[in-house]
Amino acid sequence: METPESLKRRIRTAEELQSLVRTMKALAAVNMRQLENALQALDDFHRTIQMGLHVVLRRHDRQPWAARTAPRHRSGLIAFGSDQGMCGQLNDQVAAYAHAWLRHDPSTPEVTRWLAVGFRVAARLEDFGHTVDSVLKAPASVSGITPVVQQLLVELDRWLSEYQIDRVVVFHAELVTRASYEPRAVELLPLDRVWLDQIRQVPWPTHLLPAFTLPADQLFSALVRQHLFVSLYRACGQSQASENAARLATMRGAERNVADRIVELTHAFHQIRQMAITEELLDIVSGFEALAGASPIS
Repeated sequence: METPESLKRRIRTAEELQSLVRTMKALAAVNMRQLENALQALDDFHRTIQMGLHVVLRRHDRQPWAARTAPRHRSGLIAFGSDQGMCGQLNDQVAAYAHAWLRHDPSTPEVTRWLAVGFRVAARLEDFGHTVDSVLKAPASVSGITPVVQQLLVELDRWLSEYQIDRVVVFHAELVTRASYEPRAVELLPLDRVWLDQIRQVPWPTHLLPAFTLPADQLFSALVRQHLFVSLYRACGQSQASENAARLATMRGAERNVADRIVELTHAFHQIRQMAITEELLDIVSGFEALAGASPIS
């Protein structure tokens, strides 16, 4: 049977857990806000890159830019997940989506290289039978995204030179609302010819098209590399935002459960305490009645 002292200890433990859950919920909310601001600033930077591509494509329309024209057979695949727990089914959903996407891919890759950002999503991919060649630690904050993206770009260069990878696909979770997300796939390389045509056809905001002195192919390569940086940064940022959204939802549920448990334990403590007080009062009354009804000694 529970004692008042044991219930007090359980209540203190539950209150400490409640404080921890509230702290984790606040951190998740702060991280989400920082990631949203970073992604919004990234959109402006990406728009500038697209304007630069527009100028190069307009001034050198006949240049044979490399773009996607046919299915590719040597694929490099990148999956973004998490290293930390308390984020629901995010890693399972990203891994399951990537597995299903590959099964329905019209071109069967002859060579497949896997890179995972996050040890948990790497484990889920291996559960589906995929061999993960390398794993990077998932960033824990906005400041950690840039170093991860730089490592990814180095790995992409190695893929292109050592394995002749001709297609790169990224799998990540993307926020739909502040409380929900869904997995998606983005083909980074080769560049989509339709996408390049759309950039070239966008009207320039002024009457004069800017000029440049750098060779067109060098400028185009530099802009494409920045485009890859932005795309990987966005994928990583969206993945981290989705992770924090899932963690925020989990912490809200945990906070409700802990609060309900504290109410139950407090009610049980009061009930046991009241029973103890009642028993003490009954003992006092019984003793008083026994003394009052006792016959005097002659």
